[in-house]
Amino acid sequence: MIDITEKSTTLRIAHAKAEVVVSNKETIKAIKDNKVPKGDVFEMAKTAGLFAAKNTHNSIPDCHPLPIESTAIKYEIKGLKIIINVEVKTIYKTGVEVEAMHASTIVALTIYDMLKPIDDKIEIQSVRLISKIGGKSSYKEFNLSSSHNASVVVCSDSISQGKKEDRAGKKIIEKLKKHNVQILNYKIIPDDKQKIQDTALKYSLKSDLVIFTGGTGMSIRDNTPEALSPILERRIPGVEEEIRRYGQERMPYAMLSRSLVGTIGKSIVIALPGSTKGAEESMNSIFPFILHVFKIFKGSRHD
Repeated sequence: MIDITEKSTTLRIAHAKAEVVVSNKETIKAIKDNKVPKGDVFEMAKTAGLFAAKNTHNSIPDCHPLPIESTAIKYEIKGLKIIINVEVKTIYKTGVEVEAMHASTIVALTIYDMLKPIDDKIEIQSVRLISKIGGKSSYKEFNLSSSHNASVVVCSDSISQGKKEDRAGKKIIEKLKKHNVQILNYKIIPDDKQKIQDTALKYSLKSDLVIFTGGTGMSIRDNTPEALSPILERRIPGVEEEIRRYGQERMPYAMLSRSLVGTIGKSIVIALPGSTKGAEESMNSIFPFILHVFKIFKGSRHD
């Protein structure tokens, strides 16, 4: 089963369709008049489809058990064809396209089973996915090569003195490169308020992103937020909240992090935890979606 622990929870919707073809008009009439010996065909098939959507993981080994928020099953009759439309919704880390296709398949098979005593030439002609939203395919702007750049700054007395090796900064760079973000600068500085401010102001002149790691905790030398807050022109609270929410789901101590995000000019300045895991998880929580802000910046320019 694929590891989805790094993914973020979003609304995901999938629409699948199946088609059942009967051999004569009498079968269609029996369905409409509710004269099928086994009972109400559409209601029985709908019930089977609802169970199927919720229990897909019990039939398909690599499917994750997930919370189904909604399953809608609708029918359309065109001549001798019964068209089954299934829409499944979830707010979760992975999509529901298999759940929608599984439900539509079971609906079709249930219709087949209920009608076979009166029609032995029924065919299930197709089961297919019509659409899905909420995953990577819904954010195509991030699937393209990025034209953005970044500067990464490690704030640590011990690392700047050569007593420890930087891992958090390298994790951040690794994540940025995955999204084709060019690295302009990589710098290690001590936990010094003036140096943090000077570095932020310098790098924000040419960098789309200036990402600091370290100094966001509660120790006496953690002063990155105090250094950056006075020079940030606008804070972005929603991004800060998402970093902490994502971290809190994985580590209870994440509530102590004082990560902050804001702008200096057209540059996004981000202060992340100094631990390797904290930095990595923080990047996972907001990338690549934070890059959307540059599209907003571009659209708001007045030439």
